[in-house]
Amino acid sequence: MSDWHDVRERLREFALGLPESHEDHPWGETVIKVNKKIFLFLGLDEPTEKWSPTFGVKLLSEAHGHALTVDGAAPSGYGLGKAGWVTVPFQAELPETEVLLDWVEESYRAIAPKRAVKLLDGEAQREPDQ
Repeated sequence: MSDWHDVRERLREFALGLPESHEDHPWGETVIKVNKKIFLFLGLDEPTEKWSPTFGVKLLSEAHGHALTVDGAAPSGYGLGKAGWVTVPFQAELPETEVLLDWVEESYRAIAPKRAVKLLDGEAQREPDQ
């Protein structure tokens, strides 16, 4: 498994490539937003005594249960867990990065306005098979 910084940066870059997304730093933490709403929590850039590296996504499909099987993962705090948010530690044994990117995209789709999702779907249709 690669260093957690690499995985975090891969998620960040992927999220920023989604239509109308942008980075913000409320509370000194990194988040990725679409239409002023957060769809990816990336936390602080470096761990502290009180904070371990995690990411948070909103999952409404079977991915929610899958994410909760990651060691140390839990419903997000501040009442967000009730709405499908999951906080996953980067330093756990994570699924393949492609699965994590799927989680980020699912979170985006749950938060993004319909016009942005249509843009995403339009782009997906134009991309060549890889």
